[in-house]
This record gives sequence, structure tokens and C-alpha cells, in this order.
Amino acid sequence: MSILPAGDPAAAALLPHWLSEGDRGDLAAVVRDAMAEPGVHPVAAVHLADVLTELHVAAARDAVWPAPAARVRRVTGWADDVLPVRLSAAELDSVLDLAALPLALRAVLGSRRP
Repeated sequence: MSILPAGDPAAAALLPHWLSEGDRGDLAAVVRDAMAEPGVHPVAAVHLADVLTELHVAAARDAVWPAPAARVRRVTGWADDVLPVRLSAAELDSVLDLAALPLALRAVLGSRRP
């Protein structure tokens, strides 16, 4: 996250969304396209940029510390390409507000929405 939200401390919590490599690629493409739009709101652009950063961080985190995600994948039976992408409520809302977000990805991300 680039800034701390005012008010509710729970809004700053980063919740993991376990996404496959394909889902992460789709999410990155949709976010990049949205950020290229001339009318994107500046606050939404900040949150979307943070989502792109987290997608890179998730891959780096797995490269440096592979054991935690590997344990979760082993227990759940998920494929080897599934990684946790940690998003704040504001970042998640910004992504879910994107009209171009594929329905399957919207369902995966929206299932963790409070």
C-alpha cells in the first residue's frame, strides 16, 4: 500500500487472494488497461498501481520464501502456480470496480469481500 487509510484500521489489512498464474496475468492486463484510460480517477490509479506492485511482490515473495505458499498448496491441493496476492480493501474495491474484469476472476476476488 502506498498510503495508510484514515479511519477504520481494518481497512489497512491486506487479505490474501490465492490466484493462479493465469488469473494473475489476467488481473495485471485488466489493471494496466484501466490505468491507461484517460479518465481513470487519480485515487483509483494509485490503488491499481499498488495492485500491480503486489502482483510482482507475490512472485518475488514466492521466489525468496517458497515454503509457506507451498505448504498451503499442498494442504489445499491447489496447483503449483497458485500464489497469495495480498490486497487491501481499497485495492480490492478498485479492482472490482473495473468493468473489464473477467467474471471468473471477479468471482474469485469477490468471494473474500466483506
